Amino acid sequence: MRSSLEGQRVIILGGTSGIGLAAARMLAEGGAEVVVTGRDPVKLEAALRELGPNARGEAVDSGSLEALRAFYERQGRFDHLVISVSGAKGAGAFRELSLEELRAGFEAKFWPQLASAQLALPTLNPSGSITFVSAISARRVAVGISGLAAINGALEAMVPSLALELAPLRVNAVSPGVVNTSWWNWLPEEQRSAAFKQYAEETTVGRIGEPEDLAKAIAYLVDNTFVTGTVLEVDGGLRLK
Repeated sequence: MRSSLEGQRVIILGGTSGIGLAAARMLAEGGAEVVVTGRDPVKLEAALRELGPNARGEAVDSGSLEALRAFYERQGRFDHLVISVSGAKGAGAFRELSLEELRAGFEAKFWPQLASAQLALPTLNPSGSITFVSAISARRVAVGISGLAAINGALEAMVPSLALELAPLRVNAVSPGVVNTSWWNWLPEEQRSAAFKQYAEETTVGRIGEPEDLAKAIAYLVDNTFVTGTVLEVDGGLRLK
């Protein structure tokens, strides 16, 4: 289905797997010209084969300021930025939580997302948008997620102020619940399946999320020019229990 995004350029950092890849697919199918990035050249090549002619991409280390700055300079002007880079560190009971692991979690997600947004500004269309991908751990109350809450809460807290400061550029975030992506691959398969089953029972919709659920939310935030300063919760009601 074609949309008002037809012909517009969208950069998706972390767009070679999971939520980022699903968003790239949906936006490309809507007529946008999509540029995806990822650290792994093999995953990048596979993603581009899947995405088809409306997509291209580069292998970029989003943790490197120099790499990000050079990437944006090569891209020139574009219309929308989606930032889906993340890491898998920072969870655990607070008494035993490694502060080095928590620091690594910030280095993998908070700082790359923040730097990506700032460095994009010189070439990002002022009438376009930035969409961060945080996580529902920013606001869900549960044991063992205080570190993740700190990382994602820091991102989400910036959204309203950035929307005001950078206007007319729109700034939003999508806040996923538990989603079936490779983020969970740090768990052995049996434990992962058990965790998914438990989380599905804790949602009000009776299932965990799929990347496509988040892609729809991202496409909405990118496409709707009357939405800014918003953190859109897409968690199946997990935060309600």
